[in-house]
Amino acid sequence: MTITVTGATGQLGRLVVAALQSKNVPVTAAVRNPAAAGGENVRLADYDRPETLVPAFEGTDRLLLISGNEAGRRVEQHRAVVDAAVRAGVGHIVYTSITRADTSTNPLAPEHKATEELIVASGLPYTFLRNNWYFENYTASLATALEHGVILGAAGAGRVAPATREDFAAGAAAVLTGDGHAGKIYETGGDATMSLADLADEVTAQSGTKVAYQDLPADDYAQALIGFGLPEGFARLLAAADVSIAQGSLDVATGDLSALIGRPTTTLAQAVATALKK
Repeated sequence: MTITVTGATGQLGRLVVAALQSKNVPVTAAVRNPAAAGGENVRLADYDRPETLVPAFEGTDRLLLISGNEAGRRVEQHRAVVDAAVRAGVGHIVYTSITRADTSTNPLAPEHKATEELIVASGLPYTFLRNNWYFENYTASLATALEHGVILGAAGAGRVAPATREDFAAGAAAVLTGDGHAGKIYETGGDATMSLADLADEVTAQSGTKVAYQDLPADDYAQALIGFGLPEGFARLLAAADVSIAQGSLDVATGDLSALIGRPTTTLAQAVATALKK
């Protein structure tokens, strides 16, 4: 069985490759910059250069399409990947989507919904991994939270079911190497949900430094992110995503991910402890 992983040098992709290698499963890394990937079994695959995709996917039994990171351009990029997968005779495509992509109010969901529809229309056997938020979306900025004593957001009391990238990578590896997943849609995320106030409380408890969650109107939160150096469009997208969280878009804990990986997902306490050690 030949497995190909797109975006294999990205933050999620490299963990999927590592998870597959730990199972002694041969894997082809399909990447935009092969020189940066190193190692064997590396092929050029640039979402923006469709001519690179068919050669990258030839001989692939199972393809992991990791969604692109350029919001607003993903449907075009993913269409190129799906078309190439069909032309290359790929046997099964696994796609990293978003929680409840078909019904979510999250502003990131429409591109994922459109991609799912493209894959279904292609006629290829498929599996959708509708991933919830990464813990790292929050823990990457804990140093700033500790410095200022505050976590900012516009999510209100909304809850998410986060897991670590490593958890999600293990789930992808399980689907890529297992049987019985064709046609399945997994709502993947943590076993438990949390609010941003819960996160602040956990950081306070473990660090000994008081950190509070400060809920802001969406526009004020976007302006704060812009002040931190984020591009305006991206800042407003993140603020709108928080508003959707307040509406319950990520309050989905199904147990699908822990069932796939055969162990509990990383807890809030474990994620914070790991981040504080860095």
